[in-house]
Amino acid sequence: MTTPLVSIEIASQPDTWRQAAALAASSPLPRRGQRVAVVGCGTSWFIAQAYAARREGLGHGVTDAFAASEFPTGRDYDLVVAISRSGTTSEVLELLKELRGKVPTLAVIGDPDSPGRDAADEVVTLPFADEQSVVQTRFATSTLSLLRAGLGEDIEALASAAEDVARWSVPPALLERAQITFLGRGWSVGLAHEAALKCREAALAWTESYPAMDYRHGPKAISDENSAVVFLGSRPDGLVEEVEATGALALWFDEDPQLTLVRCQLFAVAYSLSKGLDPDRPRHLTRSIVLSGE
Repeated sequence: MTTPLVSIEIASQPDTWRQAAALAASSPLPRRGQRVAVVGCGTSWFIAQAYAARREGLGHGVTDAFAASEFPTGRDYDLVVAISRSGTTSEVLELLKELRGKVPTLAVIGDPDSPGRDAADEVVTLPFADEQSVVQTRFATSTLSLLRAGLGEDIEALASAAEDVARWSVPPALLERAQITFLGRGWSVGLAHEAALKCREAALAWTESYPAMDYRHGPKAISDENSAVVFLGSRPDGLVEEVEATGALALWFDEDPQLTLVRCQLFAVAYSLSKGLDPDRPRHLTRSIVLSGE
């Protein structure tokens, strides 16, 4: 069987992370102390959430994340960062147009020939991380690597670890579960949302995602022997035992949550194939959302 295109793109991530990190020193990324908002749609919004929490957690300054369609234009920021793989996302382009001359903007895009290149005051392009797949993987994690490098994080060590993670074999027991919940804490909450989205897109799966502590506040009710709960990042005391008491499979890895996201990407593809689906052709989806009349 032909290897899915998305699998090839997932495997390439260690190299694209390194290339993204190399751009950080010469890129107009947020500076320490700036009040920053990060916007995107879908996957890009979840990466924005992860970066915002990471930047604040490392003491670099107030950082908020919004879906581009929900950005509060009356709020005061020193910089707005917009993420768009295609550079054609309607909501992102409309927001950048509205912000022109009012607040400095930076676009991080994959396609250097797209409208996104000229839509913001500054731009960083990651053509090496752009993808043919509808299901986004390496652009998202490469953008996060770029932004994390701008926070002074060691992306080379992360990329080296990802070389092993990219060869991970999905446990058969995980593929047997009909319902999957992804849980994160702090900056990995956004990654949990992204992991759930990958499985919905590629495998049409029943997936949910929450801050880990909120699992007890309702979501726990759906867990049973047909469920799995995947932790990205740290695990609250006693929560693994609570998950297992429902009959659900609990799965976690003691590693950087960005690495666990790669495992979740691999799971999404394997889950899709196990159901006889084509992960390169997700139902109802296109590579870029361009609204009619825009």
